[in-house]
Amino acid sequence: MRVEIVGRPGRHRLSAGALAEFARKMVRAAPATSAASLSVALVGDAAMRRLNATFRGKDRTTDVLSFPAGGGPDPGSRRLLGEIAISLPQAARQARAAGHPLAREARILLIHGYLHLLGYDHEVDDGTMLRLQGKLVVKLLGRGRRG
Repeated sequence: MRVEIVGRPGRHRLSAGALAEFARKMVRAAPATSAASLSVALVGDAAMRRLNATFRGKDRTTDVLSFPAGGGPDPGSRRLLGEIAISLPQAARQARAAGHPLAREARILLIHGYLHLLGYDHEVDDGTMLRLQGKLVVKLLGRGRRG
């Protein structure tokens, strides 16, 4: 799957290239999709707050939002699964609170957002999404605080 990372980590120490490589690894470990590409936007709190207010009616920042691509694929095109927006400042705060590196938190948020793009929804399911997320985190990142 082609993964495009847009935005810049800015003052946050995060490698966009390493995050893209992790995303490709995640796609191979997660439930299958026929989509051929995924976009990940690294944003600040202000941009995330605007997105959250516009699309969810919640006027505050959040850590991750998922935007599934609409419509069907064009014949011969590389169909986009959707876009995941990650607030790096919020991810950094969560990483500090959890006692692990920003890279690990960004990868956990990427897994969470990706599962939403696949149609999982922890707000209405019986815990299926969060159980799967936990399994993927352990499989891809281990139980430790690194990475």
